[in-house]
Parts: sequence; C-alpha cells; structure tokens
Amino acid sequence: MPLMKKPGSVQARPATIDTPTPKDHQITPRDRRFGRDPEHQPGRWWLNDDPVATAFYNALSLTFPRGEAFFIESVKSFRDVTPEKLQKEIRAFVKQEIIHTREHVALNRRVEESGYDTSRIEKRITESLELTKGRPAIANLAATMILEHFTAIMAQQFIANPQHFANADKETADLWRWHALEEIEHKGVAYDTWLYATKDWSRWQRWKVKALMMLIITRNFWTNRYNDTLDLLAQDGISGFRTKMRLIRFLLFKPGVARKIIVPWIKFFLPGFHPWNEDDRHLIDLAESEFEAALPDGAQAI
Repeated sequence: MPLMKKPGSVQARPATIDTPTPKDHQITPRDRRFGRDPEHQPGRWWLNDDPVATAFYNALSLTFPRGEAFFIESVKSFRDVTPEKLQKEIRAFVKQEIIHTREHVALNRRVEESGYDTSRIEKRITESLELTKGRPAIANLAATMILEHFTAIMAQQFIANPQHFANADKETADLWRWHALEEIEHKGVAYDTWLYATKDWSRWQRWKVKALMMLIITRNFWTNRYNDTLDLLAQDGISGFRTKMRLIRFLLFKPGVARKIIVPWIKFFLPGFHPWNEDDRHLIDLAESEFEAALPDGAQAI
C-alpha cells in the first residue's frame, strides 16, 4: 500500500481542497446526556420489548468507546498537514466523538447493569484494534473513512425512518438519534482527510485501496455484529436456528437496516463518490427540531 509522506516532509498546504462538502456547513458538538436520572429504568429489552432488536443495538453500542477513540487518533494523525478549514472540522469532529464515547460508555454500563456479560465482546473489540497499532497511519485513516461512511448511512435510516426505534425507551432512542444527527453532520471529515492525505495518488490507486478495504471491513463489520448479537441473546436463553433467522429477518426485512443501506453502500464504489454528494442536512434539522419540541417550556438544549 502506498504511503503518504511524513507530515514533516510536507512543504506547504493549500488553503482548501475542492470537495462537495458544503462550503457553509458547520459541525456543532452538542453536549447532551441521556439516561442519567436514577429513576430511569429502560428495561432489559428497551426496544419495543424485542430481545433481538435490543441485543443488536446493545452490541453496536459496545463497539463505540474503543472504536471512536480509534477514529479520533486516525484522523488527528493527519490534522496538522491539512488545510485550515479541514483542521477546524477535524477539531469539531473530535469533540463530537469524545461526547459520543461518554454517552455510549454510560449506555454500555446500563447494559451491564441489566445483567449482561459484555466481557467477551469487549475482548474481541480490543484484540481487533490491537492489530491496527503496527499499521501505517494511512491504512488506519482508510478504515476510519469507511466506518464513518457506515455510521453515516445507518444514521440516515435512524432519523428518516421512525420504525427503527418505534416503541423504544425514549431516553435510549433519543441517544441514538442524537448520535445519528452528528454522524451525518461530520460524515465528510474523514473522507476529506483521506482525499487530502492521498492527493498524490492516482485515482485508480485510491479507488483500489478503498474498495478492497470496504469489502474486508463490510465482511468483518456484519460478521462481528451478528455474532455479538447472538452472544447477548444467548444470555437470555434465546439461541438456536430460529433465533438466527429472527436476527436475519430483523436485519434484512423488518425494519431491515442492513437491506436499506445497500444502495448507499454501493455508491461508495462509484467514480467521484463523496459522502456529501447527497446533501441530507434536512435530516439534521428534522432531528434537532424534534429535540427542541420535546424540551419543557423555557428549557435550553445543552
């Protein structure tokens, strides 16, 4: 895999790079807290009393604290050699991801307090990330850019389709929607960093690397989420062939989050792809308006 020059070897950087990221777009960290009320009892199966749906999102949440720390370090490795505008976006991205980590640590604690043993899942995540420590920084940036695309296209679904969190515990569902709106908001940061870091590569070289890594990461992402979900379900005494079919039905049919992101996943491979080829800031506005409407009179979002 071709490597970028070391940051110290870069002689100069342009004031900006030409990407579809909206010029007037702002990334705003929102310091929100969810589920902190001691009387808040979301229930063991907090999503529509559905053990499969709950286990999937609990398993996904368990990946975020360590995963987002990896994202932060991967992007920060290139911050000082990027244009000024992108540097500001990276700093805002980092702030958002730090707050996301804090809230998912709290959610994961509630999962453990519900009686689940998450140690096996956390051990696998830790071991997986340990493998990245000897890799070139550009490889870790590529992985981050791809996983950020995954989170962004799932985030679109979480906000646009109320079915995903229908009849869920409100605080927990609000956490996921808040996280989703910020994932959409910063969806171009890792990709723009990648474009700048590989600006001396040919288009074919860039496409070949990102396409290969997308295929590998897609396989690993869904294999691990599938197995982690089954791990949590087994702790409720729910296992066997029918359980696997229920999980597949949940992912592919109803509500079918895996099926509904297939088209945006394919678009990643198209020439000229960029996350902001689709301007979906209306989803950010939609989520924020719902949060504002839910506040008591005179209250302010923080």
